[in-house]
Amino acid sequence: MEQNHFGLEKIKQRIIEFISVLILQKKSPTSNLFHAPNLFFVGLAGTGKTTFAKSVAEALGRKFIRIPFGGLSSALDLRGQSKTSPEAEPGMIIRALRRADAINPVILLDELDRITPESRAAIMGVLIELLDPGQNNNFTDYFIDYPVDLSQVLFIATANNTNNISTAVMDRLEVIQMPSYTDEEKIAIAKNYVFPHYVKEVGLLPDTIKIDDSVWMKITRPLGFDSGIRSLERTVEGIARKVAYKLVKGEGTSFVITDANIREYL
Repeated sequence: MEQNHFGLEKIKQRIIEFISVLILQKKSPTSNLFHAPNLFFVGLAGTGKTTFAKSVAEALGRKFIRIPFGGLSSALDLRGQSKTSPEAEPGMIIRALRRADAINPVILLDELDRITPESRAAIMGVLIELLDPGQNNNFTDYFIDYPVDLSQVLFIATANNTNNISTAVMDRLEVIQMPSYTDEEKIAIAKNYVFPHYVKEVGLLPDTIKIDDSVWMKITRPLGFDSGIRSLERTVEGIARKVAYKLVKGEGTSFVITDANIREYL
């Protein structure tokens, strides 16, 4: 978790507590529970919701599968289509289990707040069954037409806000609010994580490019405040690409980005 995320100590602590419960339940010979309450990361775009879900899967040694809910228009996408239908196929949940090739993966229910309004009520009804430990051990996919035990699956949900999510679904999730990053945190993330990653990705050597400390604030906030780090990642990637272009063009062998020349790279 420390490798993938900087700061956010309170959130890390809650997730570690969550993982601890899962480990103790697995070791207990008398426990009938397979997982603690499902996690629900709520926050603005780029604040690390999906990467935290991946970190939980890595920590538990489980397969990770993402199911996008953005634009989901029918509950049948989750439950599957009956074999009597011309469009017969298993639902997204069963297909996720098949891709994971395991009965206990971590399944990310991504962007629950982006379900289409017309089918929101029906999809929320399916989610209640998926997320309720008392019901998900007999989940019926219409294509298979046979109960499937999902009690060992760990569901993690994400959303930008909770306005469009039913109270019954919220009651089955443990909400974790993802805060926006401060400028100081973004600068630390950019220096220690984002910049080395993109320098390596574009094929540059570490000594080929250096950025003055005074420049990082302009890189972090070129167009104003941004809650997450996606804009920061795009900016740093653009700088690395321009340096790669100059290197290939023969304009130099090493480049130092300063206050005087930063506009050339942004």
